[in-house]
Formats: sequence, C-alpha cells, structure tokens
Amino acid sequence: MPFDHFDWLAPLYDRAIHEFSAQDSMQRYLDLPAEGRLLDAGGGTGRVAAALHGQASQIIIADLSLGMLRQAALKPDLWPVCSHTEHLPFPDGFFDRVIMVDALHHVIDQTSTARELWRVLKAGGRIVIQEPDVRRFSVKLIALAEKLALMRSHFLLPPKISDLFSMDGARIEHYTEDYSAWVVILK
Repeated sequence: MPFDHFDWLAPLYDRAIHEFSAQDSMQRYLDLPAEGRLLDAGGGTGRVAAALHGQASQIIIADLSLGMLRQAALKPDLWPVCSHTEHLPFPDGFFDRVIMVDALHHVIDQTSTARELWRVLKAGGRIVIQEPDVRRFSVKLIALAEKLALMRSHFLLPPKISDLFSMDGARIEHYTEDYSAWVVILK
C-alpha cells in the first residue's frame, strides 16, 4: 500500500494550517445559510466544515484518509464518511450544497469526481470548488513541492476545472481572490 501523506499529517494538520480564513467568501459563493445537507468532499479534518457550523442543517465530510476523519470526528456536529470522491456513497440529489476546498488537485480521477459531485447535488444546488491558483508563482512552488513529496497532485487552471462540469444545465462562475481560484457551479 502506498504511503498516505494525509494519515501522517492528520494530527498536525489543524495546528499547521489554522482556521479557514475565507469563510466570508465561502458563505457568499455557497449562498449560506441554507436548509438541507452540505457535503465537504475531500474535507479532511473538517477545518472548513467546522467554520460553516450552523450554516446548513447537516454537514457531512467525505474523505479517504482515516487519520483526517478521526480529527474531523472530534469536531461537533460533523458527520465523517470514509469515501473516494470518485464513488460517493450517497443517492442522487442528496445534497443542497457541495464544497471541495484545496482538494481537487489531490484526487486521482478529477473527471469522475466532478461527475459524482454533480450527481449528488440537488437541482437548485451549488458546488463551490476552491483551489490554489496555479497561475501564481508561490502556488507553482507548492505544486512542485507536492510533486517532489510524491503526492500525485495535479493542479488545474480555473477554466479546466469548469470544463470538468460541462454537464447539461450547469451554470459556472469564476472568481479569483488572493492565491485562490473559486469555481461556482449551479445546478
């Protein structure tokens, strides 16, 4: 079995990364608060989901790393689920909102992940993807460091992220803030 960087990092992750600093942007792009369920796909320790506490009826974190999910389980009102983002264990149209923060570049099959996020989203729902903006030099250095650490990272430009969601009925918006690219997909 390959080395799992995230299981190893899990106990240190929240201390090193600190609180989610783009909470206001996330709430605006997700149109929160909202009734219903929110999925944090690739949500790791629940750092972002915890910052959105009280903004949705239920918050579920799907992540492949058991170490990260153990940390998420320590936070109140988060429901951790161990799952690949390419094969989510939820029925069609289960979520009102879906987020993926700083995680799309870590998944093995980004196209399948996009299809799954779209599949589990209800009509009228929103997906918000926040990724480091690889057009920035400092982010290019991070991408290189992740490659050297054998993390299999594959960063995409915002238009390429949008292309993953070229489903019928998808409306897509792009935003750039500091070192982040935001892609908002409305169903």
